[in-house]
Amino acid sequence: MFDKVLVANRGEIAVRVMRACAELGVDTVAVYSDADKHGGHVRYADEAYNVGPARAADSYLDGEAVVEAARSAGADAIHPGYGFLAENADFAARVEAADGITWIGPESDAMERLGEKTHARRVMDDADVPIVPGTTEPVTDVEAVTEFGDEYGYPVAIKAEGGGGGRGMKVVESADEAAEALESAKREGEAYFSNDSVYLERYLQTPRHVEVQIVADEGDDGEGPADTSDVVHLGERDCSLQRRHQKVIEEGPSPALSDELREKIGEAARRGVAAADYTNAGTVEFLVEEDPDRDPDEPLGPDTPFYFLEVNTRIQVEHTVTEELTGIDIVKEQLRVASGEGLSVSQADVELEGHAIEFRINAENAANDFQPANEGSLETYDPPGGIGVRVDDALRQGDELVTDYDSMIAKLIVWGSDREECLARSKRALAEYELDGVVTIVPFHRLMLDDERFVDGTHTTKYLDEELDRELVAEAQEKWGTESASTGDDEEEVTEREFTVEVNGKRFEVELEERGAPAIPVPEGGAGGGSGAQRPPQAKSDDDGDDGGVDVAEGGEAIDAEMQGTILSVDVDEGDEVAAGDVVCVLEAMKMENDVVAERGGTVASVHVGEGDSVDMGDVLIVLE
Repeated sequence: MFDKVLVANRGEIAVRVMRACAELGVDTVAVYSDADKHGGHVRYADEAYNVGPARAADSYLDGEAVVEAARSAGADAIHPGYGFLAENADFAARVEAADGITWIGPESDAMERLGEKTHARRVMDDADVPIVPGTTEPVTDVEAVTEFGDEYGYPVAIKAEGGGGGRGMKVVESADEAAEALESAKREGEAYFSNDSVYLERYLQTPRHVEVQIVADEGDDGEGPADTSDVVHLGERDCSLQRRHQKVIEEGPSPALSDELREKIGEAARRGVAAADYTNAGTVEFLVEEDPDRDPDEPLGPDTPFYFLEVNTRIQVEHTVTEELTGIDIVKEQLRVASGEGLSVSQADVELEGHAIEFRINAENAANDFQPANEGSLETYDPPGGIGVRVDDALRQGDELVTDYDSMIAKLIVWGSDREECLARSKRALAEYELDGVVTIVPFHRLMLDDERFVDGTHTTKYLDEELDRELVAEAQEKWGTESASTGDDEEEVTEREFTVEVNGKRFEVELEERGAPAIPVPEGGAGGGSGAQRPPQAKSDDDGDDGGVDVAEGGEAIDAEMQGTILSVDVDEGDEVAAGDVVCVLEAMKMENDVVAERGGTVASVHVGEGDSVDMGDVLIVLE
């Protein structure tokens, strides 16, 4: 087993991996950005290293800085968690090439094969795994999209080669939409995955999202599974409750599958993984055709169509559901396989018991189209407990919300002896969850536990976006919700402080108490240290570099950023004429591409952002006159 593992991630997943390491007697190393210097994962680790500024591209996505931190710490392995560099085959190869450092994950060659979705489809097809009708080679022109639509019918899904979770995917309803959707999918693919290659699939009308957790050991030749006997599947999870292709609630086993269909899907996953010479943990995702007229008491039979979607070559957010059903610590299995010890379980050892549901506790307002919070601190944070209740988190009461990355605060995982008990226990646990100072989607989760479609288990991936009554969501938010609380003057006078000192990039903490002394001021341009410190506002700059804000002429209009994010493209230049509703730029926020439009027509007087710029809520992007 390893001596010291660096976790190349942040937040709850970093803490989750570190807990597994601690139980195996392995020391842990955290990496953190400037925005995360007081993060929960930093507090938990045995030691921590700064890898750059808040912008993920300059810190958590800087593979060279992460490997250098591992060298400085004397770590002999790197675990990527999920997100950031977890599915980056180039980073995996960099770690594999680093002397004395082991990559805890599938080999980079396998990641590259399965990360290219068209190649993965060919591998699965050869292994007799059903695939959705689509292209097995990337498409580059709009004619290919319209020809595919003419042959298979609309809608058509355009998907980025390196995509996942809805990122880099556009749905084309007609030939008229093909050109714009193709360009948008290519742009997202380049922005998120440095790969603008896309492919096409028939877009299913009533899909369920069902995925199979696998763990795989090396075969006798030491170069990947020799056959399916080296691949163990740990059952399936149903992730059909999604908004804009982002999972919100996951559960297992699927309430929609018969035992016969469940077995067929599980064995298909094992065949595909073995054919891909894949080792370590991963998830094979499928789309299952739901019958909209199905009786909830009659599960989908063995002849129900199901199709391979993709392989996630990493641990997933919802791996906790499988752990609760099987009692198997998947992260420990990852560590065992990577260290050469091999899996501790075989397929015959796997038994699923009861039912488990995971609720993503995101800092989002479900009543406002799940818009992420842009500020707040956890004035009250009291998670639930009791039999069958698990909470994976990293934040603690008093922590300030970090909005530079994803919106997840925690994951609530509930287990019951059957689905009925699990739903009842989930109601109790969510009612116990006390969070003040930050808006969350807990009210939405509580609503879902009384929602007929969800309780019946007949929902599809389109249910939230196309069918759920938005008024019910607003009512739930009003009844059970909390709002973000801005930092007040009282918090500025805190004089018990914890300072962070960095020596050669390594993090040390110094505690200081001054009782009866005036408040310690926060230096201009820095966030200071310690809980309760007020983050200074980011100054806006005009074209002349003046930090005093942007001047708008009388009768003009400033188009502001409605959320924190990154500019993917700027679609206008100074002097251009725009009409109401025209897209002036594209803003990426929370893994989603958002068009920024002009509310009224005018002439572009000035442009204040460029491609790749990070912006905060309220920053001026474009000025019209």
